[in-house]
Amino acid sequence: MIVSREWLSEYVDVDMPVEELTDRLTFSGLNLEGVEEVGDDVAIDLEVTSNRPDCLGHIGVAREIAVLYQIELKLPQAEPPASDEQTSDVTSVEIQCPDLCPRYNARIIRGIKVGPSPDWLVRRLESVGIKSVNNVVDATNYVMLETGQPFHAFDLAKLKEGRIVVRRAAKREKIEAIDHQTYELSEEMCVIADAERPVAVAGVMGGFDSEISKGTTDILLETAQFVPLTVRGTARKLKLFSPSQFRFERLVDATQLDWNSRRCAEVILDVAGGTLCAGSVHAGEEIPTSREPVEMRFGQIPRLLGIDIAPAEAVKILERLGLKVAGKVTDEKAAFVPPSWRPDLTRECDLIEEVARIYGYDEIPDDANIPVEVPTLPKADAVRQRMRAVLNGAGLSEAITITFISEDQQALFDPYAGQEPLRVDHSSRRHEHILRRSLVPSLLMCRRENERHGTANAELFEIAKTFLEASPGKPSAEPMVVSGVTGREFGDVKGIVESLVEDLCPDAVITARPAKLDAFAEGRAAELSLGDTPLGWVGELDTNVLESPTLDLRGAASAFELFVDPLVERATLQRTFEPIPQFPAVERDINFMLAEPVTWEKLSNVALAAGGELVESVEFASQFRGKQLGPNKKSYVMRLVFRSPEGTLTGDEVDKVQQQIVSACEQQCEAVQR
Repeated sequence: MIVSREWLSEYVDVDMPVEELTDRLTFSGLNLEGVEEVGDDVAIDLEVTSNRPDCLGHIGVAREIAVLYQIELKLPQAEPPASDEQTSDVTSVEIQCPDLCPRYNARIIRGIKVGPSPDWLVRRLESVGIKSVNNVVDATNYVMLETGQPFHAFDLAKLKEGRIVVRRAAKREKIEAIDHQTYELSEEMCVIADAERPVAVAGVMGGFDSEISKGTTDILLETAQFVPLTVRGTARKLKLFSPSQFRFERLVDATQLDWNSRRCAEVILDVAGGTLCAGSVHAGEEIPTSREPVEMRFGQIPRLLGIDIAPAEAVKILERLGLKVAGKVTDEKAAFVPPSWRPDLTRECDLIEEVARIYGYDEIPDDANIPVEVPTLPKADAVRQRMRAVLNGAGLSEAITITFISEDQQALFDPYAGQEPLRVDHSSRRHEHILRRSLVPSLLMCRRENERHGTANAELFEIAKTFLEASPGKPSAEPMVVSGVTGREFGDVKGIVESLVEDLCPDAVITARPAKLDAFAEGRAAELSLGDTPLGWVGELDTNVLESPTLDLRGAASAFELFVDPLVERATLQRTFEPIPQFPAVERDINFMLAEPVTWEKLSNVALAAGGELVESVEFASQFRGKQLGPNKKSYVMRLVFRSPEGTLTGDEVDKVQQQIVSACEQQCEAVQR
C-alpha cells in the first residue's frame, strides 16, 4: 500500500520527519517497504498484512498515526447536495445470490461531464503510482485509495432497463471487460448484470459495454460488499488482478458502505459536475449495528508480554483504537466492542497485541520475565500419535481418504446394516454422497488402487471420524475410529490389534466373541470389547466381498476397526518401571482339538486360571480346520510361557503345571490334547 505524505496531511498533522513516522509505523505493525520522493511529495510504501484491510486506504493509515501520536483524526463530511429526484425512481437492485454478494448500494448522478481530471487529482493519483484516465474514473480511484472501499461507475444509458441484477454467471457466459479481452465465466462466479447481460465481473473488473466514455452524462455508482473467497477464486481463474479485487479479497467494512458511497459521489460532483439523486438503493442484508464484546483479563498482559501495563493505560489505548468499553471495568478485567473496521479483533490475545503494539514493542525489556510453558499434547492426540507409531511398527502405512463413499462402497463393509446412512448433496462427487460410517471401505478401495498400480499387498490404516445417523431421542454421532486393511491371516491381524491395545492399555483385557458380520468369512472374525465396552471388529474378509464388482481384489484381505474413545479413556501414557526378569522362561506348545463353538477366549482363560502364578502368558500360536478332524471340529495350538520370580523352573515343575492346564481344558472345554 503506497500512501502520500501530503495526502495523509488532510486527515492528521504529519509534521514529524518521514524517518520518524516510518519507524513508528513499522514498530506498530505496518512494515516499511520503501520511501520515494515524488515532486514535492513523499510516497511511503507500507506492507499491509491480510488481517488489516482497514489500512488499505489513506484514512486507515491516518487513523493509525492519530493513535500512535495521540492527535486528532479529521474526516471529510461526505454530505453532497442532492436533487428532489429519488434514486429509487431511476433504478432498482436485485441480489439473486446473497451467498456471493451480501450487500449492494447504488446511487445515481445525472448531468456529469466526462473529461480530464483537475491537476490536484492527477497529482494525488500519480504520487501513489496510479495513472489518470478521466475525471469520473479518477474520482472512484481516489476515494478507493482514501477509504479502502472499491467503487465502479456504470454509464446509466448503457444499462438495459437501467437496473442492476447481481447473480451467478451462466455456464460459459462471456463478457468483454474494460481491458478489451473476452472472458468465459462459470457458474461459481458472481456478475453484475442489467436486464439482459453481464456488465461487470463482481469485485474484479467492469465490462466494456457499460464503461464510462466521453459521451456519458448519467452514471450509476456501485458500492458493494462481495464474499472474499468468491472474488479470490474468480480473479485467479480469469487471471484478472486489480487494486479493487485486492481489497474485496480482504473484506470491506459493511457499516461504511453508505458513507463511502456519499464520499465518492461528493468527489465526482466536485470534479465532473452533475446532480446527485436523493438517497440510494440498498439491497441485501441489514448492516450490522454492533459486534460481540471481547473480554480481556488484565492479568494476562504481563503473562503474555512480560511487562506490567496499568489497566487504565490498557483501556485508554484500546479506546484510542476505536474500541468501546462494554459494561463495567474492574481491576481484573473489562470487555470491549471492536470497531467495524477491525474484523481481526475477535480474541483476548488480539486485544493484548493491540495494547502491546501501541504501547511500544521497544518498551519490552530484553530480559523480560516471560514464563515459558512447554505445551502438552492433549491425551486424545497423544493416543492417536501412539497408535500411528505402533501400526507403523507393525508394517502398516497411514492413509488419508475422503469422507464420502458410494452406496456400493458402503456395502463392502457395513457394521450398521439396516440403519439409514447420512446422505448429503455434494455435486462435485455425485456418486459418492454418503458420509461413511466405517473406514474399511475407503481403505479397501485404496488397496485396490495400489493393486492396480503394481503394489500387490498394500497394508494400510487410517484414524478418522465416522458418521452415524441419529437414533430416536439421540443426536447424530461422529465416533473416531482406527481401521486397518492387510493381506495377513486372522490370527496375525488379531495379534496387531492386541499389540495396539496392550501398548496403550497394559492392564486392559480384550474380550473376543464370534462376529456375525456379512463382510467377514464365517468363523474367521471376532467382535472385541474391553469389559462391557464395545471396542470393534477384526476378521478375514469374505470372498464375496473381495471378488465383488466394486472391489475385485486378487488376494485375500483382513480388516479391523476399533473405536478410539474407549482406548483414550483407558490409555496409560506414563509407564511405571518394571524390573527385567532375573530367571529364564520356559515355553511349551499344546495342541487341543475342540468343538467349533468353543472360542479361543474361553480356552485361554481356562488355561491361565489353571496355571496359577507360574504361567506368565498364554498366547495363540495357530489354528487348523480339516477333514481329518471331523465335522464341526477345530484345533488350537496354545503357547504357554512359564516363569518363576524365585528361581529357574525345573522340567518336573513345568510338567506339573502343564498337566493342570490340560486337565482343566479337558474338563471345562471338552478339549482333546493331540
